Amino acid sequence: MNPFSSNLLLPQNELALNLTRRRFFERGSHLLGGAALATLLPQAFAPTGARGDAGAGAVERVPGAIGPHFAPRAKHVIYLHMVGGPPQIDLYDHKPQMNDWYDKDLPESIRNGQRLTTMTSGQKRFPIAPSRFKFSQHGKSGMWVTELLPHTAKMVDDMCFIRSMHTEAINHEPAITYMQTGNQIPGRPCLGAWASYGLGSLNQDLPTFVVLVARPSNTEQVQAIGARLWSSGYLPGEHAAVSFRSAGDPILYINNPPGVSGEVRRKTLDGLQAMNQRTLEQIGDPETRTRIAQYEMAYRMQASVPDLTNLANEPESTFGWYGQEAKTPGTFANNVLMARRMVERGVRFVQIYLNNWDTHGNVAGRLPSQCKDIDQACWGLVQDLKARGLFDETLIIWGGEFGRTIYSQGGLSKDNYGRDHHPRCFTMWMAGGGARPGTVHGETDDFSYNIIKDPVHIHDFHATVLQLLGFDHERFVYRHLGLDQRLTGVEHARVVKELIA
Repeated sequence: MNPFSSNLLLPQNELALNLTRRRFFERGSHLLGGAALATLLPQAFAPTGARGDAGAGAVERVPGAIGPHFAPRAKHVIYLHMVGGPPQIDLYDHKPQMNDWYDKDLPESIRNGQRLTTMTSGQKRFPIAPSRFKFSQHGKSGMWVTELLPHTAKMVDDMCFIRSMHTEAINHEPAITYMQTGNQIPGRPCLGAWASYGLGSLNQDLPTFVVLVARPSNTEQVQAIGARLWSSGYLPGEHAAVSFRSAGDPILYINNPPGVSGEVRRKTLDGLQAMNQRTLEQIGDPETRTRIAQYEMAYRMQASVPDLTNLANEPESTFGWYGQEAKTPGTFANNVLMARRMVERGVRFVQIYLNNWDTHGNVAGRLPSQCKDIDQACWGLVQDLKARGLFDETLIIWGGEFGRTIYSQGGLSKDNYGRDHHPRCFTMWMAGGGARPGTVHGETDDFSYNIIKDPVHIHDFHATVLQLLGFDHERFVYRHLGLDQRLTGVEHARVVKELIA
């Protein structure tokens, strides 16, 4: 019987998946020779359905990774998550007809029983709040863009806009978890962990998956975010992200303590590795294997991370792209520049979170600051990747966890208003990495409240991103609790081919 068959659900077979190479050879007397087996180990250990079995000659394979099903369009991902839910009505979903509806009630035929948050469910009225910001069309695509994003407007023909995203989640915690992991319940692997598991590392001295949390210029209303969003869930622990800090050492405890030399640190790690290896061989605990990998990665990063984070050799033209804020650690511009430096060094997946998009009030005061944080930096990232020949193989994703309502929360004036959470429609965009440039996909009604053309669910979006990374989302699975688990879940999801170049 094959201990790696997905049909065997016994606990001891889960243990067999984590055997070391030495134990594998000891028990594998019936196999066809160690030399041939060594080249097949990554695929032999893959759960059924996750193996790359199509177009093998054209597929890049990294030792220790599952490997894609077909040649990826994107080798790297830079995911820019706007925490709080950007208001699509004030940024990309232009609704000029709403000017005639100012302070009129949202028709019940449009709301149509929509679930409300506790923040507006008690309101007696739902008054329409048209965007106070001017819009204009840009590029061959004719994409409408707010006046708050002049740099973004210059590159719309490099971008792929999805104006018909939707979700079932209406509160931040489940909504962000849903967007990152494909499920509203915490504990599942995030998209970055799946990418790490499937594609593996291109640089053994840096993590495969990195998270950066940017510091917004305005901190009026920030949401709590934490490591649950970038965990590996039920995937092996080494696929969780490594979080880089914006102040002090980029990674905690990466430097040797006072009085501890590099030789002492190396000897200490060798001793720990020997004990961990013995434990791994005895009980096959996957967490022990993760600990071994993490200790070794931490040691190698002592040399690689200082070089990564040192901007001294960046030419001044770089800051002409990203803006002078990129010189300040912790800013969004600095984080985006770091993402480019990571990608060019082989990091597979970089996730950047920018908080303070939860505009329940004071849109006029907060949105200009939020847009200033991202506008030039995103444009600079695209120009920089193009100049380095990395744009076509790096997928950039921008978006939040849901949208905002056309009606005002709280007080309303033509100069200021607030917007509540809205899951029925919101806008995201992609660029590079095989996304179709100059595309505007999907359409909402006159109130930016309901989708009337080409809806894209979160699962559809994840299926499309996995397709760009070289994976069939239905076959890219991991056996856990007796089930073939996948990012897109068990409900129907489709690859949105209109978004792919």
